[in-house]
Amino acid sequence: MEPNVIAWTILLLPLVVAAFILFFLKKFSGVAALLATGSALATLVLAVLLAHPDLLGGGEGAAHADVAAGDHAHHGDEVSAGEIKSFPWINLGSEELKIDIGLKVDGLSQGMMLIVTFVGFLVHLFSLGYMKDDEGKARYFGGLSLFMFSMTGIVLANNFVMMFIFWELVGVSSYILISHWFSKPSAADAAKKAFLTNRIGDFGFMLGILLLWKLCGSFYFAEIKDSAAAITNDFLLNLSVVLIFCGAIGKSAQVPLHVWLPDAMEGPTPVSALIHAATMVAAGVFMMARISFLVASADMAASIITWVGAITALLAALMALQQDDIKKILAYSTLSQLGYMIMAQGFGQEGSDAGMFHLYTHAFFKALLFLGSGAVIYACHHEQNIWKMGGLFKKMPITSITFALGTAALIAIPLSSGFWSKEHILDKALTAEHIWNYKLVFWIGIGVAFLTPFYMTRLFIVAFLGRGKSKNADHAHEVSPVMLIPLILLAIVSVISVYGGVPEFLKSRGHSVNPVTDFHFSLTAIASLVALVAGVVLAAVFYLGKKKDPISLALFRDKFYIDEGYGQLVKWGQDRVGGLLNWVDNTLIEPLTARFPAVAAMTAGSLLRLFQVGNLQAYVFYIGVAVLLLILLLIL
Repeated sequence: MEPNVIAWTILLLPLVVAAFILFFLKKFSGVAALLATGSALATLVLAVLLAHPDLLGGGEGAAHADVAAGDHAHHGDEVSAGEIKSFPWINLGSEELKIDIGLKVDGLSQGMMLIVTFVGFLVHLFSLGYMKDDEGKARYFGGLSLFMFSMTGIVLANNFVMMFIFWELVGVSSYILISHWFSKPSAADAAKKAFLTNRIGDFGFMLGILLLWKLCGSFYFAEIKDSAAAITNDFLLNLSVVLIFCGAIGKSAQVPLHVWLPDAMEGPTPVSALIHAATMVAAGVFMMARISFLVASADMAASIITWVGAITALLAALMALQQDDIKKILAYSTLSQLGYMIMAQGFGQEGSDAGMFHLYTHAFFKALLFLGSGAVIYACHHEQNIWKMGGLFKKMPITSITFALGTAALIAIPLSSGFWSKEHILDKALTAEHIWNYKLVFWIGIGVAFLTPFYMTRLFIVAFLGRGKSKNADHAHEVSPVMLIPLILLAIVSVISVYGGVPEFLKSRGHSVNPVTDFHFSLTAIASLVALVAGVVLAAVFYLGKKKDPISLALFRDKFYIDEGYGQLVKWGQDRVGGLLNWVDNTLIEPLTARFPAVAAMTAGSLLRLFQVGNLQAYVFYIGVAVLLLILLLIL
């Protein structure tokens, strides 16, 4: 099978399945679920073949799929066989405004595609058990397929216009999946919040794309890369990168547009694993990695990107300390880890690769943790409060062990996958001299490395150890094999993902500088280990044997009151705008469009009635006056 056929099949197969489910399988939910899961497995197999065409005897030394546009391999990327065929779309008679629908297949897209399809398939598989009795099962699996199509489009897009279209489709897909239980007001509100918040970031993204087009004369990544060096206006270059970064702020839930992600946990737990841990929120990081060559040329923008990521990592970790909902703890953890990844995007090409490497490891262990939380919630009869759990390690040993492995990776226990990728980022932070106050960024990263073990150890102790704290926890039992298999597979991949030839096979961005073989014991390692030990020990001291939280910090529990602040801002804005519109309506619009025409008609009628006297002599006099006026007009 040719790479051209493989790439287009990966993109279009989920769309065809989503449409088929929508039109023909609404009443056949079991068939819809199996069809969607089968298509996810097929796209995974095709993604492996696309990343490794040699498995089909594709040969070696082939060119990149878009090499004709001037793109080249770097940092150890393998090239893919064949050139991907594109299709004309927009042509307004000018070379500057000619856009094709085409695909970009390189090391970055191949690696991201493997993550999306692998996690996507396991989420589909897990959902077969988790959603088996759901009334909207067919609609749910149709939404998953639509999401897979949208996310695939972002990864494979070879130009900004195509990426932006799929960017918006991901927003639509997430809206559908978050609001799956739309009869629940909190789920409907969360979906609207996610959709509207992302539109704010996407408006900046659109402006950045247009400004970059003005600077470079192209929407294609390869052509932008070739012409970027010729941009002489540093201010406009930095501005365009910052505006494009606004899209990542929204999609990857960075401060100040982070507020949608925790609320999005109202959707089914497998959705949380797919959209809000491993793929959708990672789209912003992927997009910034795609334009890393621009970020490296824009120092001001690079500093802004790094500081936004660092602040997000710290604030989200502090918020996680006082959350009691197991999914929201993981949601804030995701925010914090995304902050690490975004922070790294400002450190140049090697920093960008380090961020993508952390995205790669994080996708596996965070999907594992979310699916593990889904298994716990399912076993505890949909109880999500960790203070109403406890003792689950004895009742759900396999789930507990896999959750423990995911936790070990997240808190960066030495030799775990998360340890290597996090160390890689912190190493880059320590030497990123073009970033404003980079030393402080490094110590913020170390602070987050302390907070993460603290809140995750708290979660594990309270939920899995000790005695049950409710009847739901006492009656919990291990979940079915169809839900356990994804947990076991993700646990295995989370452990081995940085060892042997696995990073190269999965096209991780860490293989240019191998964090495992190139590791050296330095300030970064010492500070990280101290932070890890301190976090775990303090959490154990505070929470072992406790039946309620001994710490109460309202500022962290209420998320620094940022949501409330936005609520007041929106209310204040609505009141002011409403008052202004009311004044305009009463003072200008209503008099001009309603009262003035009526008064004018009434006045004209009153004046005309003066001439309608019913007297023949008067009418002759009017005619005479009119004739005289006409003669006078002609003479003048």
